[in-house]
Formats: sequence, structure tokens, C-alpha cells
Amino acid sequence: MTVLIAGCGDLGTEVGLRFAAAGHDVVGLRRSPEKLPAEIRGVFADLSTSVPELPGDVDIVVVAIAADASTEDAYRAAYLNGVKNVLDALEGQSIEPRRILFVSSTAVYRDSGGAVVDESTPTEPTRFSGRVLVEAENLLFSRTHGSNTKPISLRLGGIYGPGRTRLIDQVRSGKAVIPAQPRHTNRVHRDDAAAMIVHLTTMETAPDSVYVGVDDQAAEMGDVMRFLASEMGCPEPPTAALGDASDAGPGDKRCSNKRLRATGFQLTFPTYKEGYRALLAGEGVRHP
Repeated sequence: MTVLIAGCGDLGTEVGLRFAAAGHDVVGLRRSPEKLPAEIRGVFADLSTSVPELPGDVDIVVVAIAADASTEDAYRAAYLNGVKNVLDALEGQSIEPRRILFVSSTAVYRDSGGAVVDESTPTEPTRFSGRVLVEAENLLFSRTHGSNTKPISLRLGGIYGPGRTRLIDQVRSGKAVIPAQPRHTNRVHRDDAAAMIVHLTTMETAPDSVYVGVDDQAAEMGDVMRFLASEMGCPEPPTAALGDASDAGPGDKRCSNKRLRATGFQLTFPTYKEGYRALLAGEGVRHP
């Protein structure tokens, strides 16, 4: 079958390589298609403005867009315009894929004070990033309603993996500070995120419309930092004073992957420990 990856950065490329390895024809849209590996047929596209002519036999679409900057305008240009332009192109060319998966984020949920969050939790984002993602999700759901296309929103936690070493670098350099107030971090290794996308778009049973894509353990940030320090033989990071500016953060929630797990999905890196050990061992490559 033909798979369209709209937004073929690091995650999208990993997804495309997995589809190609399974024998599928993969088309990747991005502004620098020459950077894509030979297994993916690269096509130039600035998804924020338009989408080029697409293969007529597209069966699966993965929208894996990244914003150029952390501003509301950049988010709207990337996610909202991107989803709209992909849907416009499919409709304009009378292409009705079997499934469209939009890579969303757990940013659609507000701080829950450490309580568990899942697909049934209302989306009440307090930041522009979450609000724009909810708009993009709703656009996908409304535009595909009544069609033969099944829309899926995969709300990923914080992606880490090859080349995404900010926390490792902070701990190693001594710049990391443990929050004074316990704060959970919801993570997913890039390879598991890519595997989730392939699984949900190809599984035999009909998928639900929304899945939370995180690993098995919402871990306290302090525990993650202490673990990294121990693994690298670095001093344990200090703890911030209550009310210190460095203690400001994105809130506290524990995201659950039970719905995803119930589909039979298996994680390669079930917790941050397996994932970060693989990173520290130099496993994996970040795609350009």
C-alpha cells in the first residue's frame, strides 16, 4: 500500500523507514526532501501553505508536523494550516485514505495536580500549544466525519531519543536542578512513538479516535535526573528552593497508556531507564 508522511522530520522519517521495511511504498513531504533516505520518496512541500499533487492510491496518512518556533503563530501555521492543507489536497484530488493519524501531544491536557490523565480526560489546555493542537484535532475529526476515513489522534508525551539529549547534557554539565515540588514527566522514546504510529494505522481491528502515547511510567523529574547522574557517574543535581524561579514548570500530571496497551502494543522502552541506557550507550541515529 502507499503511505503518505506529511511532515517527515526525525519522527516521520523513522515512521517511514518502518513502513518501507514492511514492504510499503512511502512518500514523504518536507521542505528538504533531499535529506530523506532512499527508502522514502521525498517530495517538496511547505505544509503551512500548500500540498502538492499526491499519489491517488494513498491508503494511510501520517501527519507528523513540527512547528518552527514556540509561538502561537508558528503553531497555527504548522499544525492548523498543515492539517487543513493536507485534508484540502486529499479532498481536492478525491483521495479517501483508510486512516489518517495526527501526531498530537499531551499538552492538550491541563495540569492535573499529579492525578492520572487518559483519553477520557477533558481537553482544557491552559497554554497556546495545547489549544492549537485541540483545534487541529477537531478539524481532522470534523472534516473526516461521515467519510470512509478513520481519524486518529495520537497524543504523545515528551519525545526523547537519539540526538535529543538536553536532559543528559544538563545533568552532565551540572546545570540540572531538581524541582522542589514533585513533578511527573511523561515520556516516550522516539522509536516507540514511531512503532505506535505504525501499529495504530495498520492494526486489523478498528482503532479508537484518540490514544495517549507515553511509556509505562510517569516518573518524577527528580528521579530521572538522579538516575542519569548515577549512570554517568556525575554528582546528583541540587534541589531548587521552594518558590525559586528554576522551580517553575509545565505543571504535574500522570498520563496513562492503558488504552494503547489494550490494543496489544508492546513497548521497546517501557520506562525512562531502558530508554536512557540505550541513549547513553549510543544506540540509534537521529534523522536529519
